[in-house]
Amino acid sequence: MDPLLSQLSTSVSSARTLEDLTRPMLEMLEAVTGLESTYLTRIDAAQGLQHILYARNVRQMQIPEGLAVPWGDTLCKRALDEGRVYTDNVAECWGDSDAARQLGIQTYVSTPVRTDSGGLYGTLCAASAESRPLPANAFNVLSLFARLIGQHVEREQLLQRLTEANAELATRAATDALTNLPNRRAFLDELRRMLAQAERDGRAVVVAFIDLDGFKSVNDLHGHDAGDAFLVAMAHRLQQSLRAGDLLARLGGDEFVVACPGPALEDPDLQTAAEAFGARVAAATAGDFPLHHVALHYDGASVGAVAVDPRSAGADEALRQADAAMYAVKRRRRASPG
Repeated sequence: MDPLLSQLSTSVSSARTLEDLTRPMLEMLEAVTGLESTYLTRIDAAQGLQHILYARNVRQMQIPEGLAVPWGDTLCKRALDEGRVYTDNVAECWGDSDAARQLGIQTYVSTPVRTDSGGLYGTLCAASAESRPLPANAFNVLSLFARLIGQHVEREQLLQRLTEANAELATRAATDALTNLPNRRAFLDELRRMLAQAERDGRAVVVAFIDLDGFKSVNDLHGHDAGDAFLVAMAHRLQQSLRAGDLLARLGGDEFVVACPGPALEDPDLQTAAEAFGARVAAATAGDFPLHHVALHYDGASVGAVAVDPRSAGADEALRQADAAMYAVKRRRRASPG
């Protein structure tokens, strides 16, 4: 038993994955039980299937890894239901199991693998095509291995949940909750990358700042629910008007921003191209917006667009330039209301 404990200690301390932990245990379990096949299963209760995850076969019997069998037909389920952990006469106990018959199992021992929280993960099993007695200490070893595997699975599941939660938090931190567009922080991060790439390519970056003129009156006349619906509809309208590679974000309130790769820096029509882009974005903001209980006609936003030279302006400066261009457009619109 001492060599077994030493080997087990080494396996547990060095294992990084479930497979790292399980394969040495299957080898040790074969030595302890004397049975020719040892294997770990995973139970998918929702699909009604039992999967063979890892298996060790040393003689005639072959329990294939990757095999999936109906859970209701398995020896494992029968053993769990009956509280029977071992038999050396499967045909007599469970002769109706097609899976056991096809695999030629005569001697069988198993124990459930449960996580510390009590969930049933799978089973740890040993089997043989011959009728063989179970050594006195074999079931204790089987139970110990199952408990260690269950604890490892629990840690893996916890780590997976933490990873997913962190990813979700990171996504939420970078996303505007109302429109699901990138927020200001995410936009500036992406704009920095866009500017760096543009500098390598010798191109400008076009940035268009969008301010929804008259948005306050939408809230005042129709309520904040209508105002929120208008912002969501506007985000969708803008998304539909953009090309692949264009970056759209909501900065907050009634302000949006778009950035896209621009022409070559030596192009004499840089600013003309930026203004044409701004005009296209502005056109997309005008029109009819059905908002639940009200149909809103909107004359369009003030959009200021600039061609930014990435050699001389960072993300914050690019946004400031586009903001200034937007206010220039807003002043012209106020001066010429017709």
